[in-house]
Amino acid sequence: MFRRRRSADADRDELDYDEPFDDELVGQDQPAGTPRADGGPWDVGEPFPRRPRADLGSLLVPVGPEHEIELVMADQRGAWVTARYRESQVQIQAFAAPRRGALWDDLRAEIAAEVEAAAGRGQESHGAFGIELLAEVPLEHGQPGSGMQLVRFVGVDGPRWCVRGLFTGPAAGGGEQADLLDDVLRDVVVVRGEHPVPPREILELRPPPEALQAFEAQAAAAEEEEENRFRRDLNPFERGPEFTETR
Repeated sequence: MFRRRRSADADRDELDYDEPFDDELVGQDQPAGTPRADGGPWDVGEPFPRRPRADLGSLLVPVGPEHEIELVMADQRGAWVTARYRESQVQIQAFAAPRRGALWDDLRAEIAAEVEAAAGRGQESHGAFGIELLAEVPLEHGQPGSGMQLVRFVGVDGPRWCVRGLFTGPAAGGGEQADLLDDVLRDVVVVRGEHPVPPREILELRPPPEALQAFEAQAAAAEEEEENRFRRDLNPFERGPEFTETR
């Protein structure tokens, strides 16, 4: 089940996933064939391993007992999926890309420039997903005196899409938590769709249909309760407060 809650930022909603899906793959059938030995992220049109995944629109995200996933809808910064394991997390976004040419090289250069502008420092390295960007960034934007934290940016180019992952916490530096979250990202399936989307635009994310139905039911129940309360408050046959005046 997903549940909606307001985050500390006033402009974003978060949907938490806290129960396992059935063993059936959610959203799309697996194409025939053998998955690539080096893993994903996968395109929905190619063979990929069958496992429980949450259907979040453009991303089918693996679920399991060890990690939590969260769909974040931010008005100003688009939407992304967060996979969290212990003290670490990875934020996952999928972007539309041109039919020819890779997008990750350009995105990585832009991220490096943003890191430098924020008084941080970054360095490229080879990792599990190819060329990655390791960066130290201030805890508060542009204020290195607030302390620095290590983050890791990875990117994977696919057919007309690019997936970007941002690792924070201990997973940014490797180790067990990085291994598990790497596996989560590696098993993501991208549903690009055939409709035109401008390059660099974030591919649409949405809650699963069953979550939307639950939200609509909750909203309807809350609205009905508010209407009933309003009617009770305005009941002309109900005696209100009485006052006695003594002269």
